[in-house]
Amino acid sequence: MKAEKEIQSEENKKVFPTEEATVSLEEKKKTSLAIIGGGAAGFFLAVNAKEMMPELDVTIFEQQRKVLAKVEISGGGRCNCTNTFAEISDLKQAYPRGASLLKRLFQQFGPSDAFQWFENHGVPLTIQEDQCVFPKAQDSHAIIDCLTHECKRHHVRLRLGIKIEQPEDLLKEFDYVAVTIGGTPHREGCVPSLFTFSIKDKALTSLMGTVVEEAIVSIPSTKFKAEGPLLITHWGMSGPAILKLSSYAARHLAEQGYQSPLLVNWTGNNNAEDAYQHIIYNIERNPQKKIENIKLFNLQDRLWNYLLSKTQLQGKRCQELGKKGINRLVDLLTNDTYFIAGRSVYKDEFVTCGGVALDQINAHTLESKSIPGLFYAGEVLDIDGITGGFNFQAAWTTAYAVAKAISEKNASFPHEK
Repeated sequence: MKAEKEIQSEENKKVFPTEEATVSLEEKKKTSLAIIGGGAAGFFLAVNAKEMMPELDVTIFEQQRKVLAKVEISGGGRCNCTNTFAEISDLKQAYPRGASLLKRLFQQFGPSDAFQWFENHGVPLTIQEDQCVFPKAQDSHAIIDCLTHECKRHHVRLRLGIKIEQPEDLLKEFDYVAVTIGGTPHREGCVPSLFTFSIKDKALTSLMGTVVEEAIVSIPSTKFKAEGPLLITHWGMSGPAILKLSSYAARHLAEQGYQSPLLVNWTGNNNAEDAYQHIIYNIERNPQKKIENIKLFNLQDRLWNYLLSKTQLQGKRCQELGKKGINRLVDLLTNDTYFIAGRSVYKDEFVTCGGVALDQINAHTLESKSIPGLFYAGEVLDIDGITGGFNFQAAWTTAYAVAKAISEKNASFPHEK
């Protein structure tokens, strides 16, 4: 096994105080599983593997000195652990990459199964209006404590400070190996996903804190489009619409060096004709009012004045706009153009687009097609979701699928040391 020098960590003892770093000869006779990665998928895999195979010897290897770090900061420290999927009609809406694989795997372990699993393991959950699921405690440590407690109860070993450079080498010491982190060979190119847009427009960024409840954002000359709330920030744009678009267009934006035009429809689902009729209706009812005093599409006053400043129509009465002025407003409201000058990380969280190519693994078991006994789960796979608990659901689902596959494989072909 190629590994860096092990760091003796007090955190290791806190999580699993009775475990020793060495393995006895008696324990070596047991069927064994090595899990590379002490994150959400790794811990969930360990617990489920032990529940399915109580005699299985399980060891988690984590490169850092702390486990479940992303779980801790997720959802602003509350952990958006899954989603009801009630508003998702097609999995591609939630998963720009990996939807087909997850559709199959959800038959084994889907969102409702994950919800029930955590409730059965002592973590009451609550569903928000937007269908995001959180612990009722509104604290990510409810999830962390559950997973670490279950691993301790099942005598799972935790080895901190160890970097595994060649996962397949562990198959010399373990019957099965599961990779649940990034940084492994045979990968699709990894690029960031779920990020906000930096836009160098001082007049726009002076509106920081302004929210548009329903906007549509898109990348010109591509198929990439997203809708939802949009937030103007001191560096550019954020909010669910922007985060979705960053996920859908992750590879495209990376190829462009995060320099790209951006189109914004400030009116939500209204097209140009809808916007035209809406404007006509309002100006005909208020011919003497100045255009800045007309409320269109419930836009906040500061944003409306900013948009008008780009049209040179400020100060004009509605009856003075004329057809050209109205068309200028329609284009501005439904097809406003900005330029993305870079990306920013969202709330200290990050998701990567890319990972182990899905055509290199068995779609039912997530076992490597070229290296028997080597499995993959979690973000190491070329699967990524939009914000809203979808990435954690992918972690729970793929981890469960690997645990089940190993259990079934071990039952059919028990290993003997």
